[in-house]
Amino acid sequence: MNKIPEPSIPWHVYILRCADNTFYTGIAKDLARRISEHHSGTGAKYTRGRGPVTLVYQEKAEDLGSALRREREIKKLTAAKKKMLVVS
Repeated sequence: MNKIPEPSIPWHVYILRCADNTFYTGIAKDLARRISEHHSGTGAKYTRGRGPVTLVYQEKAEDLGSALRREREIKKLTAAKKKMLVVS
């Protein structure tokens, strides 16, 4: 019996702007839940004490590997280039 593959839930690569005007880049499958974690202080250590945070950029990735590679690319960008990405 052939199983019909379930549609995969996409990963999201996202950038948050913290209250101190710095950026945080991360990945998540459930973006709304992850942002809620950042707001409640249970998200990343970096965002604790830098809230509130605002979602300023997001893109979908096909799988975990793609999401991790894209996250790494974005984290290597200068703050100025991240601002350009956020604006576009």
